[in-house]
Amino acid sequence: MIFATSFFAVMFAAVVSDKLPSFVLIAYFAMSMATFVVYAVDKSAAQRNQWRTSERTLHLFGIAGGWPGALIAQGLFRHKSAKRSFRSVFWLTVVLNCAALSIYLLPDITGTAKSLFNTF
Repeated sequence: MIFATSFFAVMFAAVVSDKLPSFVLIAYFAMSMATFVVYAVDKSAAQRNQWRTSERTLHLFGIAGGWPGALIAQGLFRHKSAKRSFRSVFWLTVVLNCAALSIYLLPDITGTAKSLFNTF
């Protein structure tokens, strides 16, 4: 939970200092809330032995920006926190999402990436 909370604190500071458009923070927050709800529903379904949300769907929510909500839900509900293969893919989605956000935020990296793609 500390990691997810810290992420939002950094995002908020970036918005306040005009380094990040507020819509990005709002989008991350909305996706995190939606992902949190999906995890809660899936945990409830697991306890009642009912239809479950696929792991692929959970990962798609995470990579789309909902990983902070997923991380909080995993800790709060103790859901998907023990399955090693799920956790490995989950952290890969976090890294990929953060890398995409970094490319968006850092014009130098974006410019370098664009110039590399233009050479091919």
